[in-house]
Parts: sequence; structure tokens; C-alpha cells
Amino acid sequence: MTYDLLIVGGGINGCAIAREAALLGLKVLLVERDDLAAHTSSASTKLIHGGLRYLEYYDFKLVAEALRERERLVKAAPHIIHPLRFVLPHENAVRPWWMLRIGLYLYDFLGGKMSLPRSRGLRKSDTAYSAPLKGGSRGFVYSDAFVDDSRLTVLNAVDAALNGAEIVVGTALESARREGEVWRATLSDGRHVTARAMVNAAGPWVHQLLGKLGVNAASGVRLVKGSHIVVPKLFEGDHAYILQQPDRRIVFAIPYQGAFTEIGTTDVPVDAPEDAQIDADEIAYLCEAVNRHFITQISPADVTSTWSGVRPLYDDGASEAKAVTRDYVLELDTNGPTLLSVFGGKITTARHLAEEALEKLAGPMGFTAHPVTRARVFPGGAIADVTSFIAHVRATWPFLGDARSERMAHAYGTMLAEMLEGVDSEAAMGADLGGGLTEVEARWLRTREWARTPADVLERRSKLGLHLSAAEQALFAERWAALV
Repeated sequence: MTYDLLIVGGGINGCAIAREAALLGLKVLLVERDDLAAHTSSASTKLIHGGLRYLEYYDFKLVAEALRERERLVKAAPHIIHPLRFVLPHENAVRPWWMLRIGLYLYDFLGGKMSLPRSRGLRKSDTAYSAPLKGGSRGFVYSDAFVDDSRLTVLNAVDAALNGAEIVVGTALESARREGEVWRATLSDGRHVTARAMVNAAGPWVHQLLGKLGVNAASGVRLVKGSHIVVPKLFEGDHAYILQQPDRRIVFAIPYQGAFTEIGTTDVPVDAPEDAQIDADEIAYLCEAVNRHFITQISPADVTSTWSGVRPLYDDGASEAKAVTRDYVLELDTNGPTLLSVFGGKITTARHLAEEALEKLAGPMGFTAHPVTRARVFPGGAIADVTSFIAHVRATWPFLGDARSERMAHAYGTMLAEMLEGVDSEAAMGADLGGGLTEVEARWLRTREWARTPADVLERRSKLGLHLSAAEQALFAERWAALV
């Protein structure tokens, strides 16, 4: 089988490139040895943001680009992305008030025309914002957005597949060589394929893949571990906090899955992608970070779950992990059939990265690239108002119940009508595998979203694993395995 483009890696960058390429009419094969978003792309802080702290390193281009993308994404996927107000306290701050005020003015300015509220000072009347804090009411309020990172990755793949791309999970690239004008590749499922060009979107494994291909990279990568902890809800409200630390890092505290607070992230240099495991020092650091600011104190014993991801940051020579750029570099190798390697990147800018990747590939591959996703909604995202849409779901399928209807409305958006076509009762949903996820939904995840294992479902396609005990998760696994 011959393809125009073979993409190796099913993280956010690989899936975004597959989507862009498919919409441009290329014949695309994406292979992922594990699951979509199995690693870094499901272990982010789950924010669509410009990166306020990047201003401190004068990374104005990245911030401006990310803020433009934030505006596009909140409109393109309102079911999985929602605006989020952040409180930036100024008690015990390591940066002067005037510096933060100027930084926030610049953040607003670089974003251009925005639908999200602009920044302002924290007021004495903002009691909901100041109530959880040890200090007073000095500080700021600004806007960014929250994202279900795993589902954004999957939706890129879904849109790519709807436009002709072939997405294959659980399949690794065993070997590949340049032969004439094509790459000849062998996959772990036994297939032999050819492609006019290849994209190395292997994330933290970008250099390992280059080694397998016998290619030397001009660009370097810094592997930096970012870990998060989850604790029972620390404060009421749907806002979040950005907390300054004595080491000049910042830590986020974000409402998560209704009953929890997500706290992160760390920046720890690591040697290998497999080092994506939180350690005791990181847990202690994140607990202390919150305890400096919040009245409610936590300890490692309060941690209910964690996640860690290794970020493949482009090596710009910065001395500290926190200062390494979050921008990306696309390295093009045209010594024979084209190879494009992706270094760095972040969830927020993946769409823009994909657009630029296709522009770079267009010349050597002989096609014309033009923007195709800037105003395109993601599957399920054609929703004018999410609150009204949830009400519509509850009225149309009352047997779902309030909690499940809200979860499914957010997860699938308008695709829910296709999933539930002909389903008119709880019984018609089939058996409950656990947490309210029934056979109908499970089959959708398996046939339409490439879910293969219980972890694919409980940890990535949904976050139901957070709400299930170990025994309930084991029972889910049994029922999933028995699903025909």
C-alpha cells in the first residue's frame, strides 16, 4: 500500500498533522504503537493558554500565537474546551505588583480581539476568589481555558479519519528505509507500506526514531518531566488559581471532575521518556506549593491520583528546565524522500504546528498547502451554547440522568445523536460496564475512537477511573473484555 504521508506518533501533534493533511487531500497513514494520547498528550495541565509565564522569558511570539489559537479552539470545540477564570494572588509574591500588572496588560494586548474577559485587579467584593486564600484580596484575575487533552487528541484523529486518513493504534514502526523516491516501512502488524514522505511525531522518542531511521538531527531535545497530583476539592467555584513559588515557578490549582482539584506542574529534567513517574519529592513540592497560599492544608496522604508526562522540549540552551522554550521546531530532511521531525510544541499550538508542517511538506512533495482548519469545528463541536445543549440532551434522552447526560454531552457534543440513534430507554443502552458507561457507549469508543483497553476508556476517553474503586475498575475490565 502506498501513502502520501506516513505519520509516526499518535499524540496531539501527530493527530493534528494527520487532520490537516487529510483535509488537504493527502492519503495519510498514522501509526501509534500504544494508544492515542497515551503519553505526554494526556499528561498536560489541561489548559489552552497563551502561557503567561512565558512573557518572563520574552517569548512574545509564542504567547501571541498561542493566544490566537486559544480563541480559535474555544470556538471549535466548546464541548471539551471551556473558558476558565484564573486568580493570581499577590500575597508573598516574588514578583512586584507593577510587573504583573504590565504582564497582564501585555497578555491581553498580544491576544488581540478576544471573546474571553480581559484581566483586572482582584476586588474586595471578589469574596469567592479570596475566600480559600490565606492572604487578603490583593491580586489579579485573568482568563484562559480548560481542555480535555486526551479527547482533543482523539477528535483530531476522528476528523482526520472522517476525511480519509487511516489511523492505526497498537502498531509500531519496526523499520523504514529510503528507496528511490519513497520510504519503505515495515509495521509491527506485519504490513509493508510505502510513503512519499514521513513525519516523525514521536514526541519524547523523536531522537530514538531518528536513530532507527539512520538520520542525524540538527535540533536537540530536552526531556522535562511534568507531574500533577489530584486531591479532594480544595475550594468552591469554577475558577482556578495560579500560585507563585519562592523558586519563581508557578503552580496551578484547577477544579477537576467536579469533586477534585488538580495541582501542577513540576519541571524535572529526565534522561529517558520512560521516566514519566511522579516521585515523593514532586508530591511534597506540589503540596507545599498549595499550602503556602490556601487555608485548607494538604499532605501526600490526601493525594487520590497522579499523572506525569515527559515533555520533549526543543533544546534552546537554557540552563534551567523551567526556562526552556515551549515553542516548536520543524526540521525538514530532503536527502531523499522527505522526512519532517517535530521538536517541542504544546497542546494549544498543535493546530498551528500542523498547518506549518504541511506548508513545509508542500514544496518537496509537490502539492499546494493552504489553511483548512483555522475556522473548522471539531467533530461534535457545532454547539452555539453548551448549557442549552446539555438541556437539549436531557430533554431528548431523559433516561441518561443529569450526571451522565452532562458527561456525555461534554464528551461527544453533537455526535451524541449518532451514538444514541434508535436508543429510547435505559435498557436499550445495554449493560452498565461501570460508572454509567454502557455497552452502546463502549462500542462507540471501540469502533469510532480506537479504544482497545480499559485504561484507554477509563483514563483517556473518559475520566471515569477517578470515580471508580479498584474493585469497580477490575469489574469494568472483565465486562470490557467480554464485550462483543
